[in-house]
Amino acid sequence: MGNIFSCCSLAYNLILALINRWETRQIDFVLAYTQAKVECDLYMTIPKGFKVDDEDQEYVLQLKKNLFGQKQAGRVWNKHLVQALKLVGFKQSEIDECLFYKDSVIFVLHTDDSILTGPDSKQLDHVIQQMKEAGLNLTVEGDIADFLGVQIQRSDDTFHLSQPHLIKDILKELRLDSENSTTKLTPSASSKQLLRHADSKAFDGHFDYRKVIGKLNYLEKCSRPDITCAVHQAARFVDTPKQEHGKAIKWLGRYLKATQDKGIIYSPQLDNGFHVYVDASFAGDWDQVNAEWDADTARSRAGYVIMYANCPILWTSKMQSEIALSSTESEYLAISAATREVLPIIELLREMEKHKCGFVFSPPVINCRVFEDNSGAVEIANGAKSPKMRPRTKHINVKYHHFRSKVLSGEMTIEQVSTKDMLADLLTKGVNQAVLDKPRPRLMGW
Repeated sequence: MGNIFSCCSLAYNLILALINRWETRQIDFVLAYTQAKVECDLYMTIPKGFKVDDEDQEYVLQLKKNLFGQKQAGRVWNKHLVQALKLVGFKQSEIDECLFYKDSVIFVLHTDDSILTGPDSKQLDHVIQQMKEAGLNLTVEGDIADFLGVQIQRSDDTFHLSQPHLIKDILKELRLDSENSTTKLTPSASSKQLLRHADSKAFDGHFDYRKVIGKLNYLEKCSRPDITCAVHQAARFVDTPKQEHGKAIKWLGRYLKATQDKGIIYSPQLDNGFHVYVDASFAGDWDQVNAEWDADTARSRAGYVIMYANCPILWTSKMQSEIALSSTESEYLAISAATREVLPIIELLREMEKHKCGFVFSPPVINCRVFEDNSGAVEIANGAKSPKMRPRTKHINVKYHHFRSKVLSGEMTIEQVSTKDMLADLLTKGVNQAVLDKPRPRLMGW
């Protein structure tokens, strides 16, 4: 769904629309790039098939409008749109350049697709009319229903985000679209590690591995956090896939076949504020046979999910860039990585609160609670209050301590949670069905 802020801004808009029963409008700008003028004199060769009367002379065409394909076309269009929105009275966010405020109306932009939310239908229609009068050629697609390939179904108090068409396309690519294809109950095998398998046979190419990985990446980032770990693990080997990697993708495809109508269900709970669940799998891909030449087998995988009002807004699963020497260190590095994402989101929340974005309840205190299941990491993270560095942890670079001042000020709290309640557990390793069934209802609503 774009960069981190655009993704979060869209998620907050959906959550606020549910909490406050706001109206929504989906807008599409017609031939967006060509609505902007070129920023300097530009010329292009005459296209094939176009003939001029005087064939003895060489001609070029001068561009009058911004054209798709130019390197700067996206920036030129964005500048044109922002200027028009400011004429209408929108104020651009200082945190997220794709977010705009006008009175009680919020506008979220993704290139040429956008969403308006606000408390009153007539007010939204009036703003849209003002945008047209400012020279923007747009079409109104009605209430939000299908945004950037994500199907959004709304009931009175929930949004259901799903991508059945994309999943159907993936299954077709994997040749799993027949009714007789078997299914799986988990995204990956819990008993087998997906390593480089350097000595195995190369993947036979019966499907386009790189193409499928691209589609899976978009699927998991938009609506399927439950497949995040499996997708990222398979994506690591996209350059030289082996038979085992192809089988892992087919396993994931069989899981998607069993859950192709599923996604994320947003059902906000007002008593839940801003929560972050962090977990790490210490050297989870350790391979004693190949460790001598493959340092990646010693790396730990970190996973975290950022929740607001009990709704997931951002999640990730990735290998840590530095090799941790203990589970405590790997967990602590995971906290550091998660809070680097959290701190700017806190500023975004504060800005939205300042612009009175329709909270019908008392504005919440922006207090980030990071749930961590490693007591050693919790002690180090809370070290701003009572430093507890030991010989095995004192080497941790100061760059990973950046969030401790926030802990000291009370802006962020680090709390321990039991492993069974760790929502990020399925983001760090392959899990069996019993483990998957515990966090998935809380994370995705099903």
